[in-house]
Amino acid sequence: MKFGIKLLIIWCLIFYSLFCGRTPAQDYGDALVIGTIGDASTLIPMLATDAASHEVAGLIFNGLVKYDPYLNIVGDLAERYEISPDGRTITFYLRKGVKWHDGVEFTAEDVMFGFRLITDPKTPTAYAGDFLEVDKAEIVDRYTFRVHYKKPFAPALSSWGNLVVLPKHLLKGQDITKTDFGRHPIGTGPFRFKEWRAQEKIVLSANPNYFDGRPYLNYIIYRVIPDPATMFMELKAGGIDWMGLTPLQYARQTNSEEFLSRFRKYKYLAFSYTYLGYNLKHPLFRDKRVRQALSYAINKREIVDGVLFGLGVPATGPYKPDTWFYNPDVKRYPYDPQRAKRLLAEAGWRDTDGDGILDKDGRPFEFTILTNQGNLSRLLTAQIIQRRLSEIGIKVHIRTVEWTALIHEFIDKRRFEAVILGWTTGPEPDLYDIWHSSKIKPPGLNFVGYANPEVDRLLEEGRRTFDRNKRKRIYDRFQEILAEDQPYTFLYVPMALPCIHKRFRGIKPAPIGISYNLERWWVPKAKQKYLLP
Repeated sequence: MKFGIKLLIIWCLIFYSLFCGRTPAQDYGDALVIGTIGDASTLIPMLATDAASHEVAGLIFNGLVKYDPYLNIVGDLAERYEISPDGRTITFYLRKGVKWHDGVEFTAEDVMFGFRLITDPKTPTAYAGDFLEVDKAEIVDRYTFRVHYKKPFAPALSSWGNLVVLPKHLLKGQDITKTDFGRHPIGTGPFRFKEWRAQEKIVLSANPNYFDGRPYLNYIIYRVIPDPATMFMELKAGGIDWMGLTPLQYARQTNSEEFLSRFRKYKYLAFSYTYLGYNLKHPLFRDKRVRQALSYAINKREIVDGVLFGLGVPATGPYKPDTWFYNPDVKRYPYDPQRAKRLLAEAGWRDTDGDGILDKDGRPFEFTILTNQGNLSRLLTAQIIQRRLSEIGIKVHIRTVEWTALIHEFIDKRRFEAVILGWTTGPEPDLYDIWHSSKIKPPGLNFVGYANPEVDRLLEEGRRTFDRNKRKRIYDRFQEILAEDQPYTFLYVPMALPCIHKRFRGIKPAPIGISYNLERWWVPKAKQKYLLP
């Protein structure tokens, strides 16, 4: 009899684990403290253009859809969706009973409100383009929202992430650029906004009414620590639980038995790339031959090996190599300083006064590279580029700027000559918002000012094409043109190198990364550090 009861208990535990998604061993409590080099700028997703803001906002807000761990699009606030046979109509069937963090129910009215806001010409957003493709949006009923597109639009479904959905009852009639909602947001996500101290920390607390179940962790705390060496000391001292390691830290400073007894390190090719971007309105960089010469003069392999310790790959364009839309056959720029000099001479740049610096029409070839404070890899990359360009007669200055100031005072205002920055990419190849000429004007993301009619046509065509093979051909050609024009010198695709304290459980690396299921991370009660309610 006792044996039968034990079997019944075991069976119940297995059933609960498999079908309810939890086990009794998964405890609630504790806090996850994350180190970040840059503060957020705004927590309204449709206004944010930086990764730090989107990372935090992604825990506060939901979209109608999201990517699952294996890069498939699945429902989020939409319980399910239907796409018409011609691909021009999407019907979203919304979850019932979802509440905003203030307790008001989420409905199709909120989706319509957000849609109208992001397509309003007065809204300074970089993301309106996807939604201007909609011919008609309608509220079918309280829990059904439908959109009809003017033409077939391949990124249509993926665009309905968390950029659009905002609480109508709080923001109706307000100017979202002036409201304090961007610093005190209210969403539907697994975590609620609690506190923001500028350049210090952002604190989120668990949403007890989250539709997919209360997160196990009580708090997520982002600590702004601009210097990666200081951040690493905080990690070892217990001041933070999670940081992205620098390649040096990953390769040389985290292999001791003591460190590995406390932390887990992860490594995977990131959905991102780092580049040297040129202001194409600046006289120095208008000539394609000059940009090509700079690319030949920069040793990408030296940067990957010396700066990243081999933890990355040279970039050839805006996509990482293990995606279906990557083109491996574009023009390459191997390190070739002699070829760089020939191209510069063809463009009229020669050392006419014997001072070691190239000049043209009495002007020396001299410019400044801007990059953000706290990113050691980018700073070291800039220094290597500075040295290599000096060898061919180009004088480079380097200036680091605090992240939010860099974006708002220099990038948004187009006040730069060259920048070393990076883009976070994803499983959708559409890059209209970054490379189409219509996005040159602020707040568009084409801040380098790149304009190519064939690229514009390809980006438009790629958005209208659903057949993967045809899309592949379109984006292959797009990459060929970028490789020829070199509006950026595409430098490298880095490895993501997160390091997380071992007390956290439930971390399941997947093609999308590791943070996709943060609300399911947990800490055994006996190992919890922050015993807060």
